[in-house]
Amino acid sequence: MLATEIQYVQWHENETLRQARWLSQSNHVPPARIVVVDDKTTADEAYRLACAGTSMLWRGDFNNARQLLQAITRRIDRANERSEQRKINKEANKPAKSAKSTDETLAPSKDIPNLFHQQRQVQSQRSRLLSRLLLELDAGYVSQLRRAPDVSAACTAAFGELNESCLISFRDLQGALGAAGWRVKGVAIENLGLSIFPHYGVFAPTRHEYVQLLLDAPLPASYDVAFDIGTGTGLLAIILAQRGVKQVIATDLNLRALACASDNLTRLDLPAVQLQQADLYPNDAPLANLLVCNPPWLPAKPTSPLEFAVYDANSTMLRGFLQGAKQHLAKQGEVWLILSDLAEHLQLRSRDELLGWFANAGLEVKYRLNTQPKHGRSQDDTDPLFAARNAEVTSLWCLVAVNT
Repeated sequence: MLATEIQYVQWHENETLRQARWLSQSNHVPPARIVVVDDKTTADEAYRLACAGTSMLWRGDFNNARQLLQAITRRIDRANERSEQRKINKEANKPAKSAKSTDETLAPSKDIPNLFHQQRQVQSQRSRLLSRLLLELDAGYVSQLRRAPDVSAACTAAFGELNESCLISFRDLQGALGAAGWRVKGVAIENLGLSIFPHYGVFAPTRHEYVQLLLDAPLPASYDVAFDIGTGTGLLAIILAQRGVKQVIATDLNLRALACASDNLTRLDLPAVQLQQADLYPNDAPLANLLVCNPPWLPAKPTSPLEFAVYDANSTMLRGFLQGAKQHLAKQGEVWLILSDLAEHLQLRSRDELLGWFANAGLEVKYRLNTQPKHGRSQDDTDPLFAARNAEVTSLWCLVAVNT
């Protein structure tokens, strides 16, 4: 399991003090207040309890718990919509300001980064409220609820073996069941003609527009050795191996990711790829002709282990990759950095800042390939951040060492 500290939670039920192991993959603290609820509990009652910070241990029908969670979700969303509408009305009722200068009108909105952080706060609060519906599972992840499916295999794959009872949020259980489904059916990568099978806790490549960039980028003159830094599911390493790179070394700090990559490589019979647990660059490896990295795209602090593939606080991984590139690069070698510019549109990082990091690492741009995302959120004009998402471009930056 990912948790480093075993925690327990207590509650009173039928005048008896009960205790169970606390499992939370979202890093939520053990609940301080727990009440027992069942099929007679209304969605309004459950929503009020959740807003008051009270967790609810479900003792009713399993499918009714799913419906209750959906009903709570609708109430949270309606409350957020009302809050947003109040803000809009407040702005509309403000006295009109004097006309702005042309420069002020054309300047980027200073509200965009605030809006991004506000959205993250709303999402975090939403996650906390929904996590307050709990289930008890016996040793081996067995549920005693009516009409409960067999969740043992999915939970064992996600959380590891467990020989004692536990409390888990219904949301985390849904995550484990969803991951088990992905692991069976896989994610189709159409332009490769294959599927990738994500594991729980490993970012699924459902957005894979960058795959074509890696297929289109011309390989360097020599491509005997390549590193895939932060391999995740192993997708980029697979592309490199299929393009003929003789030795691919793929690294990741997350043991879940390495197990997932190993599974995918075994399915495709790609023995040329070696896996190594490392913080960025591999140990005791030859210089690479090609360094490839698809780091988290947004410089913000992850709030749970599942967010580390999306958010990179202070761009730590990105800057670390760039700073170490030159010393691991063979002569005439290339760096392929896969990066979205969404952070720039959200005003979380500037293009000049990124180019400055290239220069400070002794790297310069050889060429750049671009593609535009086509995922749903980039087309949703009701999203408050639609302008940024719609303008997003994903690039393969080909970098080379200066003066080589």
